[in-house]
Amino acid sequence: MDKLLIEGGVRLTGETVISGAKNAALPLLCAALLTREPVTFTNVPRLNDIGTLLKLLSQMGVKVERDADSVTLDASVLDNPVAPYEMVKTMRASILVLGPLVARCGEARVSLPGGCAIGARPVDQHIKGLQAMGAEVAVEHGYVHAKVPRLKGARLFTDMVTVTGTENLMMAACLADGETVIENAAREPEVVDLANCLVAMGARISGAGTDVIRIRGVERLSGTTHRIMPDRIETGTYLCAAAATGGDIRLTGTSSAYLDAVVDKLMDTGCEVVTERDAIRLKAPARLTAVSIRTAPYPAFPTDMQAQFMAINAVATGAAMIRETIFENRFMHAVELQRLGADIRIDGNTAVVQGVERLQGATVMATDLRASASLVIAGLVAEGETVIERIYHLDRGYERLEEKLSALGARVRRLA
Repeated sequence: MDKLLIEGGVRLTGETVISGAKNAALPLLCAALLTREPVTFTNVPRLNDIGTLLKLLSQMGVKVERDADSVTLDASVLDNPVAPYEMVKTMRASILVLGPLVARCGEARVSLPGGCAIGARPVDQHIKGLQAMGAEVAVEHGYVHAKVPRLKGARLFTDMVTVTGTENLMMAACLADGETVIENAAREPEVVDLANCLVAMGARISGAGTDVIRIRGVERLSGTTHRIMPDRIETGTYLCAAAATGGDIRLTGTSSAYLDAVVDKLMDTGCEVVTERDAIRLKAPARLTAVSIRTAPYPAFPTDMQAQFMAINAVATGAAMIRETIFENRFMHAVELQRLGADIRIDGNTAVVQGVERLQGATVMATDLRASASLVIAGLVAEGETVIERIYHLDRGYERLEEKLSALGARVRRLA
């Protein structure tokens, strides 16, 4: 199993390019199930989760063509609308095939998904929404089995804000009979990116980016070409890495438009952030000032950036409080940061971080995707060598991580 070896103490400087967003690419690739015509996506990141989903789509009958950062999907034939456990056990986003399959084929069997162990992310909102649209849904032997001649438009209210739930139901509603209204919808930029692609395919959607989305069903959707938005979490992660190391970097192929809460907090730490049309530059002070954060659904501070800010607070001046309101088990990285010398106390969904002068290199273990990123940031500033085990989590969400960090001056390499 691969490991990452980091020799800390190097200030990150220079320029690197940001990849397409994993959290946008996964639902977009699933949207190709809704049409018999080819759909081409560009700016597709090369990540393990993307590869897993493309294999899943292929076994359903979808023709997959991949060239550099481009993927073309032809779902003219869907002869196996099943997502087996063996293919989805490492990836929760696999549930996103459920809505499109039911809408297009009238039936689907999708295994209850796996993925990062960061707490409950139930699929009950997806199921409740499909049932309200007329589907018969049963959960049996670890699978969600849904059947319906044709979905019907309905008013859907989710008990909690769910990104994948909003995306799944929005895709399903595109081919439903009548109008569907999703209330308490997720407002994330990735939801908007999906809606923009669906509209280009002929869907009738309004309100994406607000908490009420309206979808007027159509008989069929057509093919299109769509460029996937830049990864805002990858962008934020590299900004945090530069901040922690006192660095000066420029990230291209990205935008601060989706990162207001993160950029504001980075500026509170003492960093200078300059935003351009398609790039962001960050220049960090010699020592950061600790900042408190509270995670909440977009446009508030993203839960996917919580671990990275815990890492930079670990070496900042002063103390900070971090409150996690999205997932109940997302402080597992704190114990590993403590192995590096971080001063962190956990009380329920709150972490208190007291900054220390320096961290010490050690062997640590990644527990989930964003926890892995926090350990990388800590390793970049720790004295000596840090070895991060179980980095398959990193490969699920960060494209060419060691290559990009090396281009910024970091001393990092992969060990087999």
